Amino acid sequence: MNNFLYDIGPVTWFVLIWLSIYFIINFWIFIWRFLKINDNINVEKDTLELLSKNHSPMPKSVFYKIFDSKTIDFNMLEIYKIQAIKKATIGLSMLSVISSTAPFIGLFGTVVEILEAFYHLGGDGKVSFDVIAPIISKALVATAFGILTAIPAYSFYIILKRKAYDLTTYLDMQVKIITNNNKNDDAKITLSQS
Repeated sequence: MNNFLYDIGPVTWFVLIWLSIYFIINFWIFIWRFLKINDNINVEKDTLELLSKNHSPMPKSVFYKIFDSKTIDFNMLEIYKIQAIKKATIGLSMLSVISSTAPFIGLFGTVVEILEAFYHLGGDGKVSFDVIAPIISKALVATAFGILTAIPAYSFYIILKRKAYDLTTYLDMQVKIITNNNKNDDAKITLSQS
């Protein structure tokens, strides 16, 4: 193992460090966003239940500020919903970038390492499988690490995207309930006036 780490070229070291940073960012974004989105989903799920029983939303809900005012602005409902979804999806684009670029970064390290190896082997004139195999296996480490970084990034992206969709669904249902309750209240006022 010591020979392996000693034999790695500077470009491969750079690639492995870059991919290591990506790997850490993967897990940090996933844990941070997963916990935050789950918390938001639980609050909005409970709020949906309260609204369906004609109660006010929970204080931590996206729509709580709207209920403090005397009249409900339906355009503001959409704006608050969009803001909540935007906050919930912070970091997802980074996971997408990592999942799509990590294999290419690893491949870059592999190609550079192989080119460098062939450059050094070309002058000897005697190249055998025993000489080339260790060089190629050492070079392929960068590609393997790139793929190892991309797989969780893509998986985390899909999981968080689904969680954001669940949050969006709860917010949409709340908007419909608020809108319907307000229409029913207006109809009651109109009926009582006539």
